Amino acid sequence: MADNAQATAVPGWVLEFMDAIDTLEFGKGFAPLTDNTDMYFGAAHIHGVEAIKEFFVKIDAPLVISHEVLEFWTAGDGVRLLRGEAVMAKKSEPERVVRAPFMHIFYLDQEEPVRIRTLRVTAGPLQTDAVM
Repeated sequence: MADNAQATAVPGWVLEFMDAIDTLEFGKGFAPLTDNTDMYFGAAHIHGVEAIKEFFVKIDAPLVISHEVLEFWTAGDGVRLLRGEAVMAKKSEPERVVRAPFMHIFYLDQEEPVRIRTLRVTAGPLQTDAVM
């Protein structure tokens, strides 16, 4: 994959996806996910768009959070790589801001319209006691 990965402009669907996670308003931003999408978030495996929505509500609802995309690559064969940083704080302690790097690997079933088969997310390191 390293030989064919190319840095590229961040597509609109990725920015909409990040915004949906930040706002927990899943409309257009979650359109690329399907009932068959698998998401791996660290050690957690979540299957299907509705379960993925519930997962993000569970982990992000107590937070004020913003995801910033720093780099985006296409790697051929429907693989997309995203590196970013999440800025977050508990709603009850908004002055305690924590920054956490994250990486998303999107495996696409199709390009137009975009459909995500698998999403792998890694996040951290982070001081979890500051936000959990």
